[in-house]
Amino acid sequence: MSMEYALNKEGYNIVRISEKPDICIINTCSVTSKADYQSRQLIHRAIKNNSWVIVTGCYAELNQEQLVKIYENIKIVRNNEKSNVINIILQKNSGNILALDQHSITQPPHYSMTLSRQRPIVKVQDGCNYSCSYCTIPLARGRSRSIPINEVIREIKLFESMGYKEVVLTGIHLGTYGNDLKPNKNLSFLLKSILKNTTIPRIRLSSLEIKEIDGEIIELMKEDRLCKHLHVPLQSGDNNILKLMNRMYSVEDFRLGIEKILSELPDISIGTDVIVGFPGERESEFNNTRQLVKSIPFSYIHVFPYSPRPGTKSLALTGHVRDIIKKERVNELRQIGLKKKKLFIERQICKSVSVILEERNQDYFIGTSNNYIKVFIKRQFALKEGMLINCIITGYENDIAEGVLDNSLKVLNN
Repeated sequence: MSMEYALNKEGYNIVRISEKPDICIINTCSVTSKADYQSRQLIHRAIKNNSWVIVTGCYAELNQEQLVKIYENIKIVRNNEKSNVINIILQKNSGNILALDQHSITQPPHYSMTLSRQRPIVKVQDGCNYSCSYCTIPLARGRSRSIPINEVIREIKLFESMGYKEVVLTGIHLGTYGNDLKPNKNLSFLLKSILKNTTIPRIRLSSLEIKEIDGEIIELMKEDRLCKHLHVPLQSGDNNILKLMNRMYSVEDFRLGIEKILSELPDISIGTDVIVGFPGERESEFNNTRQLVKSIPFSYIHVFPYSPRPGTKSLALTGHVRDIIKKERVNELRQIGLKKKKLFIERQICKSVSVILEERNQDYFIGTSNNYIKVFIKRQFALKEGMLINCIITGYENDIAEGVLDNSLKVLNN
């Protein structure tokens, strides 16, 4: 978002990659083999457009020598040099139309000083000190590094001044925020500083590990401005698989942690990630995951098949699972996830929730609630994208909630 803002400020017009821009910035991912494939496809597509292509992100970091050999008209920018992308473009000065792409998602066109997200991302941390056996992120991103608090506050105030109603705090390992700062700080300290020094109505956390959600974080989550939503990766519901993954908790730790959160915040939305088909996952281990997932009231579940990544420790493990079995297990857990999502939304029916309007079509707005529900709201004359409104959840259909404007409360945009 900060890159997009800076380019807009310099007079560049952000367009879709299909519009054949002069410059194309591709922010790649390498979490799975599918992400690698999508990154390669985008690069190839941009090259075919005769664009000058700048490639950054984890796939570029891990495969820079190969990319430079294959493509001539390409500039690789390492992850620790992303802040220099603007200067590279200004020095090149090869046009004023560009596209920004992240994985396979193209940003929609927009006009000067209006960014493409209604809930901008504020990256407060990068890198990871952990060594999960399936993950390439430490190789691509390096050790954990925190953005100084005054810089975080400055960025949030910028979005505040532009009229945005929510920021999403993100990091590769958000829960380690501040450990590398001198003197040491932590995520709770950052949140208190944001609450004290900004007035933005909503602050959302991205992903936190279960052992990083302590009593202080839970207490802070009771603040009205902090979104009632946590994403807590599980990855497996079997202790042996968790050990092979080199995860830093047990099934019991996870269950007790979730129970503690729900006892203090009963209406909170809790989402999770699960990897199926990890080496050594037999039917009994998968059944443990299935039973644990069923027993916890998640509001949504992201399910991924295990993807072998070059340079990871999991490649050397025995008991690799066949793709057809992975696919069956993914489908089964996704069906469980859809049922849980439906149950969570149905519990919100007749309740009033705050919603940021993000997209619109001919008849409806689509927005995101404080507790991370996507809501369809019928268009009205006074409503526009970016507004923070109150609406009443009225139903659930086609995997999305339906709502109506809560006329008993004011639109929250002052």
